[in-house]
Amino acid sequence: MAADAWVLYSAGKLKIHNSTIDLDADTLKCALFTSAYTPSTAHTTYSSISANEVANGLGYTTGGVVVAGTVTEAGGTVKFDVADPQWTAAGGSIVARYAVLYDSTTGDLLCYSLLDNTPANVTVTDTNVLTLQINASGVYGAA
Repeated sequence: MAADAWVLYSAGKLKIHNSTIDLDADTLKCALFTSAYTPSTAHTTYSSISANEVANGLGYTTGGVVVAGTVTEAGGTVKFDVADPQWTAAGGSIVARYAVLYDSTTGDLLCYSLLDNTPANVTVTDTNVLTLQINASGVYGAA
């Protein structure tokens, strides 16, 4: 299984650049979404897509998990990275198709990723852990 690269939401890009979203100071979260979600870079807020989020329970909490964001610069390239989000299935399976990073301080969407580019659902069975290992290059970088 290979996940796709993160895709930035258009409004998220604007809000990062006009400082409405502070990537290393605001509370960022990663939430999981079902195959009922149809991603679009035109989506703007978590509340507008939350109906297609993985249901609360079985080791998943509505709203997702907090991930610490960092912004660094090296050699003229700015990199945005987050800690690898994790969920442990408990009492059943967690089934997801997409991961979405959003700013829970403002409710604004940042980016999404297709978890299995087949595409297929990713199923984590009882007691197993789903870890989204963020690429060493971060969520995104800009020169």
